[in-house]
Amino acid sequence: MNTVVLTLGRLPKALDIARSFHAAGWRVVVAEPFARTLVGASRACAAQRQLPAPVAGHAQYLAALGAVVREENAQLVVPVSEETPHVAHLPNARLFTMPPADVLRAHHKQGFIDMAQSFGLDVPESFAPGSAEATALAARTDFITKPVHSCSGRGVRFFTAGDAAPDEAGNVVQRRIHGDVISSCSLAHNGRVSSTVVYRGVLFSGAVAIAFERIDHATTEDWIARFIAATGWTGFISFDFILDAQGRPWGIECNPRTTSGLHFWRTEDIAPAVLDAAHPLRHRPERRLQQAYSVLTAAWGRGGRAALRTLFTTRDVSWSRADPMPFLTMTRTSWPIIRESARRRATFGEVATLDVGWIA
Repeated sequence: MNTVVLTLGRLPKALDIARSFHAAGWRVVVAEPFARTLVGASRACAAQRQLPAPVAGHAQYLAALGAVVREENAQLVVPVSEETPHVAHLPNARLFTMPPADVLRAHHKQGFIDMAQSFGLDVPESFAPGSAEATALAARTDFITKPVHSCSGRGVRFFTAGDAAPDEAGNVVQRRIHGDVISSCSLAHNGRVSSTVVYRGVLFSGAVAIAFERIDHATTEDWIARFIAATGWTGFISFDFILDAQGRPWGIECNPRTTSGLHFWRTEDIAPAVLDAAHPLRHRPERRLQQAYSVLTAAWGRGGRAALRTLFTTRDVSWSRADPMPFLTMTRTSWPIIRESARRRATFGEVATLDVGWIA
């Protein structure tokens, strides 16, 4: 039996991948810093291995992950989320992602903008803090600043034209595009798209969507296909866009990994599509999905009627009658995130990957 190692098990999107590989006849191993995870509670998981956190030491993390791959005789390693830039550096393993230089350039907020511009794609002007270009941009238009390595909206600040642009190392100064935010998730092989999901958040916890709606937007899908073709991308890749008043998509960030859009694919198709570029990767029939625990929390807080309506009318991403324990034990397996979010007074999504993100 073939073995796949998933390098994060705490998030619902990892559960979809695990269930898919299990259904395809693979043995699934989770290797990550948490001792208990959502995937670890699933019947799809054969083993769970605890690793040191990447943010505590990149080299130590890779050494421990490499040992797991060897000891479990794994044929494939699939990174899931913010740990992907670390995993991309793993030697002597078959990885479902791009080489480190490609992952890191796409992950870097300015690097992504530079790439997309070179491909002739629409992205907002972005400049280094303190540069003459950033100063001129701030004088003529609304703008934002954000860390070059960030996720879940952490560190994003909004400014009005004429404000002084902060001169802060490690940030990017970017023209603000006014419009609707949409997101995507794609799976690709050698520059060809197997499938893309375009979606928008319909309920949020902070800046993180906890209920989503799949939409059809051909112009955005074309933008994505052009980027993937230009980079020869293999693996998961996701983007955030803003649709301006004319419906034109502007790429604002690239995430060289999965996002919650993955839930809109049929679970049984994910592993076969990872393994075979020719395998179809179909959309689920549901147009709306939710993370029910997060929506329930929102209903207790400021979410009000909208959260309650979503809770009782929208399918949860993790629930499966054939595999109920991940859903039923979610409070226990998510306790480290819940505890940290309470300590920091931050949202679940903002702290869920603090220990695995790339911050170099």
